[in-house]
Amino acid sequence: MATRDIYTTSFDEDRPTDNTPCPECSGQVRTNSVETVCEDCGLVIDEQRIDHGPEWRTHDQDQRKRTGAPLTAARHDRGLSTEIGRRKDANGNELSGQKRQRLSRMRREQNRGRFQSKAERNLAHGLGEVRRIASALELTDSVRDQACQLFRSAQNEDLLRGRSIEAIAAASVHGACRCNGHSRLLDDVVDRARIEQSRVANAYKTLNTELGLPTQPVRPSEFIPRLASELGISDAIRRRAVVLSKHHQETAISNGCRPSGVAAACIYKAAQKHGRPLTQQRVADAAGMSAVTVRARRDELNAA
Repeated sequence: MATRDIYTTSFDEDRPTDNTPCPECSGQVRTNSVETVCEDCGLVIDEQRIDHGPEWRTHDQDQRKRTGAPLTAARHDRGLSTEIGRRKDANGNELSGQKRQRLSRMRREQNRGRFQSKAERNLAHGLGEVRRIASALELTDSVRDQACQLFRSAQNEDLLRGRSIEAIAAASVHGACRCNGHSRLLDDVVDRARIEQSRVANAYKTLNTELGLPTQPVRPSEFIPRLASELGISDAIRRRAVVLSKHHQETAISNGCRPSGVAAACIYKAAQKHGRPLTQQRVADAAGMSAVTVRARRDELNAA
């Protein structure tokens, strides 16, 4: 699911041509990245239909800007769509009422012909939901693009049938976070989504089974920095909690238990050793669980 696998890396025009002689003088033909010419008579036999040179908008060396944004997997048309402006023209001048009405009709017709099929319309809606959730979770652009590509794969495998688009979009974001090792709980994604948790969990299970996501088990140490930031504890307590979580990672305590619960118990135990007055209820509220769970994990850590 690397982002470099999303885009094509070559053009059809870059294919090497056959070593055929010149049709005019039968001379030797030379092919470069731009055109195919005869070295004897200078006849241009073929040339590139795509200009691979720079497309600067200004000749100023310090203010060079490209004319368009790069391709992105976060939009259904890879970011190649056209937007019709409002009220002002390209020079910033106010448009007359007649021209605004004309642009309004053009904009309406463009929106009607924007999607070629219902599948493309669903793709646009789903990618928009992925972008919204990723923005609310403050994810990086690479994780967002991977989530969008995962949604595309789900649609290509016909996994949207019988499931809501919002559930698949939220599950794609959660799957991308799991594949990249981010300590994002399913509850965090559901809070930003517009769907029930059970439907998101079912959609993620389907994606993980049908697409074979390269997810790894979540370790308790991944939740400690986040809980430490919410509780406002010192770095010494945080380092002690990380050592405790790594020490008990391969034991039966971590197996079959919520990683966030084990992380909360490690923070609580580390705070006790450093004399920090940290209550079980406060740690449980930060981890999103009950104080009974924190106390049970604490007792298992003490018995280990």
